[in-house]
Amino acid sequence: MSIQQSISIENVVATTSIGRELNLNSVALDLDGVDYDPEQFPGVIYRTNDPEAAALIFRSGKIVCTGADSVDAAHESINIVSSMFSTLDIDMPDELDIAVQNIVSSGDLGTKLNLNAIAIGLGLEHVEYEPEQFPGLVYRLEDDDVVLLLFGSGKVVITGGKDPDDAHRALDTVQKELDTLGLLS
Repeated sequence: MSIQQSISIENVVATTSIGRELNLNSVALDLDGVDYDPEQFPGVIYRTNDPEAAALIFRSGKIVCTGADSVDAAHESINIVSSMFSTLDIDMPDELDIAVQNIVSSGDLGTKLNLNAIAIGLGLEHVEYEPEQFPGLVYRLEDDDVVLLLFGSGKVVITGGKDPDDAHRALDTVQKELDTLGLLS
């Protein structure tokens, strides 16, 4: 399996707003299968099964979808909530503006990594590595919001992207940088 083929999306976080305030007590009573405990969390939690995701519904009308395994699944989960609101006679906009906030992906560089050498090679201004605190090296790409967590096993977690291609580009970038530094076996 190639490094690029090893990438899989673990979580997509997307948001939208219906543009009006909600009575969360009413929403919690009218929707089946929700969790609502305002002393623990300020929103209603509604889980969709197909696709598997959780919609966090707030009084402000903001909806945050988390746990989806693709951008399409996040959109579909939010649309399911929107449809349910329509059946409850909650005024809904004709079209929801859904924005992807973060995509968390994982990948594998296919070889063990010497994180001490990588921290020095990539430059201490771009990395955070404190093995006593956390077993991974945090690498922030220049001119990008994407952050990679590199582990000694060669596994990589990529976060901060807003498009699935961001993870592929980030992994390709770090692979080339490590190869240039002679730090990939």
